[in-house]
Parts: sequence; C-alpha cells; structure tokens
Amino acid sequence: MMKKIISILVRNHPGVLSHVAGLFTRRGYNIESIAAGETENPDVTRITIVVAGDETILEQVTKQLRKLIDVIKVQDLSYSKSITRELVLLTIFSPAERRAEVINVVNTFDATMVDIADKTVTLEFVGNARKVSTIMKALEGFKVKEIARTGLVALPLESQAERNPNMI
Repeated sequence: MMKKIISILVRNHPGVLSHVAGLFTRRGYNIESIAAGETENPDVTRITIVVAGDETILEQVTKQLRKLIDVIKVQDLSYSKSITRELVLLTIFSPAERRAEVINVVNTFDATMVDIADKTVTLEFVGNARKVSTIMKALEGFKVKEIARTGLVALPLESQAERNPNMI
C-alpha cells in the first residue's frame, strides 16, 4: 500500500466536495486527510486529499476524478516535490508547575500558546508530517484534552518545477 497526495482544483459550487469524496467511498478507500479551501480565484476551490491504497486502483480513481464535471485539474503530488503543511490545535492538561516544560516545547518547535487556563494550555502549531509527529512526541508526557487537525494541504515546489518543466 502506498500513500498518495492528490490536489484537485474544482469549480466552487455546493456539493462538489461530496462528489469528490464519494468517488473514494464508492471504491472503498478511506480518505486519511481532506482539506478544502478557496484559491486565489474565489470561483475555484482546492481540495487536497491524502489516501492510502493500491497504486493501480489509486491511478484509476485519479483518472475518474478528471471526468467529474466540476473538476478543473487533478495533480498527484509527491512529498519530496511538494510543500506540505497541517495546522494542529491541541489542548493539554498542564498544571502551573509543568508550564515551563510546555513553554520549552513551544519555543523549540515554533508553536504558539493560544490559550492558558488553570489546568490546561492550548497550543497551535503548523508543520509538515515530520514536525507534527515530532512535537506530538515531545508532548507525550501530557494528557490530551482535545485535538483538532486541519488535514494536509500541499502545493508543488515551484523551484523543482522551474528546473524540470515536465514534472507538472
């Protein structure tokens, strides 16, 4: 099994996201991550999907995505030739006597404390998969109260595209 990042540009209409996700559902694939948002053009939405599966069937799904009416462009992105990010909001239990540990992790990973309560601290951090997993590991000693993750967003590395125009 392989993981695949698929970037899809679609016309910004109600129901488009469910049509795109439905294509994966019909194939029996679990979408590991899905993020959607308006692009530089308010009439166009970028949907970034991370899915794991058999390479042959994932290629077939990509081909079928291109046939959907509101799909403008479908692009397979590799981790090595893309910029990937995820936003994480994380509330952990942190008594006052352990706040210095949290502040140390926050400073080390360029995270942000966005809320401090008597018993909890809420952090915000952005990064690629490696950074997110590393900061989560650094915070393992704290009990998680709540977590919210955006899912992966990705764009191709323009510097790579300039060097190799056939890449895209």
